[in-house]
Amino acid sequence: MNKLSLATAISLAFVSAFNAHATTYISAKAMLDVNNGKIINAPLIQIDEGIITKITKGKAPQLQAGDHHIELPELTLVPGLMDMHVHLTSDPTVPRSERIGQSIPRKAIKAAYFAEKTLMAGFTTLRNVGAEGYSVIAVRDGINAGDIIGPRIWAAGPSLGVTGGHCDNNRLPPEMKYTAEGVANGPWAVREKVRENIKYGANVIKFCATGGVFSKGTKVGIQQYSQDEMNAIVDEAHMRGLTVAAHAHGTSGIKAAIVAGVDSVEHVSFVDDEAIKLAKEKGTWFSMDIYNTEYTLTYGEQNGVAEENLAKERQVSKKQRDSFSRAVKAGVNMVFGTDAAIYPHGDNAKQFSRMVEFGMTPLHAIQAATINGAKLLKVENQLGQIKPGFAADIIAVKGNPLENITLLENVEFVMKAGTTYK
Repeated sequence: MNKLSLATAISLAFVSAFNAHATTYISAKAMLDVNNGKIINAPLIQIDEGIITKITKGKAPQLQAGDHHIELPELTLVPGLMDMHVHLTSDPTVPRSERIGQSIPRKAIKAAYFAEKTLMAGFTTLRNVGAEGYSVIAVRDGINAGDIIGPRIWAAGPSLGVTGGHCDNNRLPPEMKYTAEGVANGPWAVREKVRENIKYGANVIKFCATGGVFSKGTKVGIQQYSQDEMNAIVDEAHMRGLTVAAHAHGTSGIKAAIVAGVDSVEHVSFVDDEAIKLAKEKGTWFSMDIYNTEYTLTYGEQNGVAEENLAKERQVSKKQRDSFSRAVKAGVNMVFGTDAAIYPHGDNAKQFSRMVEFGMTPLHAIQAATINGAKLLKVENQLGQIKPGFAADIIAVKGNPLENITLLENVEFVMKAGTTYK
């Protein structure tokens, strides 16, 4: 099936405005219940004003004037997928030295392009954990207003970080006196930065607890923010009703972030038994990007990635996958997060097979990208399932993804909030 034109997609979004009684029905070969892993044959989904209102089996719809019936006789329906760690402004094929010269408007246009591409890959909800100039917040608002096409987005503003740390920019000479806009040092300064991000529209907060792979001059496993600073960030964000994500590769930073009360830890490369125990006690979610290492080590050099960063990727990759397997076996809360931008946007679903390879069942991997993502975002009563009362975020694949998880890499139908995009 071909992607709908912008005009067609927008017109579909406003069908209910012209006919208050119009209903959309979807019939399909099968449907996956992500709660229990059951395959339901011959489902008929009824959708009114973007919300699933009824699900029956083996029935034909009773169409009224203006109603729509979408027939997918060879496809299996799955809830729209959720990726909890992306960076829509970044393109892995553009060297970082060139990205420095890109303006915020240019990055916003890139983000809009990648947002639509990711939606067409079946991801109806994203969490963008850090972008310059509030650019992705603008894209999110444009999507919500119907100006452009894309997924639901929870967007952080600039990621918080220490001076010279992973969320600063260390690639420019000192005479330029450049500091990344998310840099803040000290408990009161980080509170102020959280407030600033909220002021300009952030609906999630992200900070860098440790060094990272793709920054210059940082050590991946070394803690950056102190416990007091992390406590202040989380307290301020939670007081304002926002969830918090912490970038953390190193063991001490992972544990400090969990103790501070973050909602999710990103990457989680060097985890130990104490960190796993803390995560289980606190109910912390782990978001572990275990696919992108393959892309970086295969294409990184030709994409202009510096040897310093490639060396750090080699240091992290196997350790992170081992940590993933340990966390899964221990029963830590897990969500699907890919760090899209390190590899091409739209290839998000390639991570599913690695999650299965390194310890998850296919159902658990799909749950990580549906019901678990919804729980992390605190919208588990609205998103993540094909169920009456939930938003009609639905995708479809040819076959049973529980038998072949790679089917999710080739999504043939995409609906968000009752509007068909593919």
